[in-house]
Amino acid sequence: MTQLILASSSPYRKALLDKLNLRYTAISPDIDETRLTTETPDAYVRRLAEGKARALQPDFPDALIIGSDQTAIINGETIGKSGDYTTAFQQLSDASGQKITFLTGLSLLNSRTGECQTDVIPFHVHFRNLTPSMIDNYLKAEQPYNCAGSFKSEGLGIALFEKLEGDDPNTLIGLPLIRLIKMLESQGLHIL
Repeated sequence: MTQLILASSSPYRKALLDKLNLRYTAISPDIDETRLTTETPDAYVRRLAEGKARALQPDFPDALIIGSDQTAIINGETIGKSGDYTTAFQQLSDASGQKITFLTGLSLLNSRTGECQTDVIPFHVHFRNLTPSMIDNYLKAEQPYNCAGSFKSEGLGIALFEKLEGDDPNTLIGLPLIRLIKMLESQGLHIL
């Protein structure tokens, strides 16, 4: 069987891929993740997802390599991981009462044939009207500073939302499993 590689160091993506009961190796690719000035959010996550997979191709010539990346858009502005309390507080304040669109780029590279499937999957989050004390309480409880948009939907972050819209809730966490399963099956790797 062809080796399966997850081109990521994200514990969230690993936890999602674990749901599929597959044997795989997770390896962090070394790529520049700087967004190009003329690059749309869609093109950005598409490029990074494919770039992460292709970065590992030379080391794994007979593998299926999964690459993924995510960005969030609010009021036409792209937001990423906050990194700290102050930035996270501002991101959640800006999100209050708004809809955020998350774009998750997903690539599956067959390193033997060179075939690469890449897609961008959207997911929409409608936020409740958040008070400063709600935001403060949430950030102190969960400290989601390494998450795009400054929340963890799989945890207490669910209390921030009014509504979620999308085909696959795993997309919001960073790995669209429904689409990935179809990609894997097209390469002969069946989950069930």
